[in-house]
Amino acid sequence: MQDQHAATELPSVRRQKILLLLERDGKVMACELSQHFAVSEDTIRRDLSELASAGLVQRVHGGALPRPKDTGKDFFTRVGETDEVKTQLAQLAARRVQDGQIVMFDSGSTTLQIARSLPSDIAITAITASPLIAIALAEYKGVNVILAGGQLNRATMSASGHETLRLIEGIKADLLFIGICAIHPEVGISSLHFDEAPVKQAMIDNASQVVAVTTSDKLGAVEPFVVAPCNRIHTLITEQQVASGNVEDYQRLGIEVIQVDA
Repeated sequence: MQDQHAATELPSVRRQKILLLLERDGKVMACELSQHFAVSEDTIRRDLSELASAGLVQRVHGGALPRPKDTGKDFFTRVGETDEVKTQLAQLAARRVQDGQIVMFDSGSTTLQIARSLPSDIAITAITASPLIAIALAEYKGVNVILAGGQLNRATMSASGHETLRLIEGIKADLLFIGICAIHPEVGISSLHFDEAPVKQAMIDNASQVVAVTTSDKLGAVEPFVVAPCNRIHTLITEQQVASGNVEDYQRLGIEVIQVDA
């Protein structure tokens, strides 16, 4: 139903209403907003561009999606934050690791927490491009740690580049814990950092099982650099309460979804 007064209301008011619709529905489309507010699609596109410039939405073709809540936080800030939900997710994910496996650990604060949550007597070969995760894994006597070197990205505290890719492409892993910056059922997995995307792609291509562990704010979000479609993930571990979208969207893609009531 159209807002009878929308055509004459202030742009700032309309944009606030767009944000409320986005929070409710998990995504907004320019054509639908145009009908809802009784204004042109060009007007709506300007609204979405202004909201994107302010960091409030993520622009995608035809509309907009939510932004991840922790976008812009550096790695050490995210690691230092006390998050009981993330700890519970990591502990559940760590139970999937079995002795004798070759396991890849992507970069990220949640993946670091998974590394810290492994059983003390676990015996695996672990591969990572994150020096901090490598140090955490080195605490386990039974873990053989292989660190993929390259140029260090200070924002993600992980290596990237030709040397990183060459090592990862030469390993066939049983299991991968992929770090999630943003994931959307239609767009797929995406990253805020250009140099991170090829490393994630190589890890996915060289792992038999791919497990994504993420808090609910990353679901339904999109970042600029697309890594892979969602169906490359085998298991998604997340919260019981989902901020945007619906976990059934991921289940329809054949993904096993495990929700933690944290």
